[in-house]
Amino acid sequence: MKFDQTEYIDITPTVSREIAVFPGDTEFSREVVMDFPDHHLGLSTIKTTVHLGAHTDAPNHYHADGVGIDKRDLNLYLGKCQIIEVNIPSGKRIRASDFQDEIKAPRVIFKTNSFPDPNNWNGDFNSLSPELISDLANKGVRLVGIDTPSVDPANEKVLSSHLEIYKNDMAILEGVVLNEVKPGVYKLICLPLKLKDCDASPVRAILEIL
Repeated sequence: MKFDQTEYIDITPTVSREIAVFPGDTEFSREVVMDFPDHHLGLSTIKTTVHLGAHTDAPNHYHADGVGIDKRDLNLYLGKCQIIEVNIPSGKRIRASDFQDEIKAPRVIFKTNSFPDPNNWNGDFNSLSPELISDLANKGVRLVGIDTPSVDPANEKVLSSHLEIYKNDMAILEGVVLNEVKPGVYKLICLPLKLKDCDASPVRAILEIL
């Protein structure tokens, strides 16, 4: 019997006590409740923000009328995806003029290299501009992603890019690791957990090589 030999790239940072979260958010912790050899099985409990590592925001994270992550269409998180690499100064928002790539997929993830270590927080990462999101929406993009903790700057309170995403009913993928990923078109799989009314969900994000 020959098993499926699908080639994929895991773009999910490892979740551990060391992984960085937004300052003030709940860090990941794991309590071992039962373990060998004293018990017949291993059992543990975790405590964490839902905005952990590779994760997808739900609309109720950034809009009072938004739905929870359990209500989102899974088709948003599964399918053809384009990786676009940009090189702009730290802390800047990405604009359409910062890259020349033609949009070839309904899911676009930006590789910025501006948050290089998931275990060490830096607040001067790149983010997305509302104008770029509007332009992508007009080109049929349904999901936007980035290799940083947020599509908005770390100190942004208005959340203008999140709100533009809400306006266009798009999905968000944040916190992926693209160090070893070349620009191009892949198949994205990043299904959120069915967490009732939650404002986000961690995901195991992978890119299938086409």
